[in-house]
Amino acid sequence: MAAELPATAEVVVVGGGIEGCAAAWALASRDVGDVLVLERATVGSGGTGKSSGIVRCHYGVSSLAAMARVGLETFEAAADVLVGEIGFHQTGYVVGVGQADVDALRANLAAQREVGVETEEIGASDVARLWPGVRLDDFAAFGWEARGGYGDAYLTAQAFAATARSHGVRIKQGVAVAEILRDPAGVCGVRTADGSVVATRRVVLAAGPWSVALAAPLGLDLPIRVHREEIVLLKPGIPTQGLPVLSDLVSLQYVRPDVGGEILFGNSDLDTLKPADPDAYLNRADDAFVEIVVDKVSHRFPDLDDAVLASSYAGCYDVTPDYNPIVSLTDAVPGLVVAAGFSGHGFKISPAVGRLVADLVVDGVSGDVLVPERDFRLGRFADGEPLRSPRPYTTAGQMR
Repeated sequence: MAAELPATAEVVVVGGGIEGCAAAWALASRDVGDVLVLERATVGSGGTGKSSGIVRCHYGVSSLAAMARVGLETFEAAADVLVGEIGFHQTGYVVGVGQADVDALRANLAAQREVGVETEEIGASDVARLWPGVRLDDFAAFGWEARGGYGDAYLTAQAFAATARSHGVRIKQGVAVAEILRDPAGVCGVRTADGSVVATRRVVLAAGPWSVALAAPLGLDLPIRVHREEIVLLKPGIPTQGLPVLSDLVSLQYVRPDVGGEILFGNSDLDTLKPADPDAYLNRADDAFVEIVVDKVSHRFPDLDDAVLASSYAGCYDVTPDYNPIVSLTDAVPGLVVAAGFSGHGFKISPAVGRLVADLVVDGVSGDVLVPERDFRLGRFADGEPLRSPRPYTTAGQMR
């Protein structure tokens, strides 16, 4: 292993998931010529491969909506800017709310338009046309993003990695980082599990839930909990081609078609987290979750009487107290940028995360006025200034 690793690098990215690969891609785009990505397993093998892949810009936090818009634009232009297929399907995205959340929805749609998101309010008859057979009587208003849809986070991570490699980035798989090294001036290198050392003055920590343990010896307490998120796929017994993504903020579920003709269901109710060990967790939906899905699907889709369970899986969210990511320089450890705590939002904003990381590494500040680095700083928690929507929904709250 020692012979395979360089002695030095200008920037070392710890973690080869979608955020680490997006950061490497963006650093290469900023002409940072000596970037090394170290991935403990294989590219996209962690939480990235478990993403449900929803593409939407519907957020109450304007800077997050702006990041999602950047993500959408990148996915639309993927054939021109990335090497490889990303599995993006532009089916459209519908979000529905109950009566108590109509004002919040309309205010959020207006705020999203202010940061360049193409979104509008549509009526129940429009939704009935988009998704025939869905029960709509307990919804009071709907938002619509015609450019939304879903993609494949694993393929997208591979595309970021391939594009980064084409610009000279080195990606080493099967290399676990055991320690981030520091001296009085700040970061000075990383030590791998086999004892090899790569000297560097700039490290991007993008290791998902494993970031916490790597940051702790540096005196950094990343306020991240690990939550097991379950997904169920159903064979619906009806055609799914052309169906949009549906975010149901009344019964708290999200639903989208899948490439094999199945329908993917996820739970939007995160009031009670399910703590998990990211190295050892149940990789399927448990019986209790399947019962929840059956109840919610039966309510929202009464015509799916012939639907049968096709499969299920589970992944881990790295969740912060405000359900928003940390993308931040660290004053206590000069040279370290943390990109973690994505709380389930990581896929759709990954291109913007990569750009913000590259901006912080190269310039120390964000280059996008709509995505101020202050919003995503680690210190917001200690400062008592969490990043929260000014227009939360009574049901999903900060998750939208």
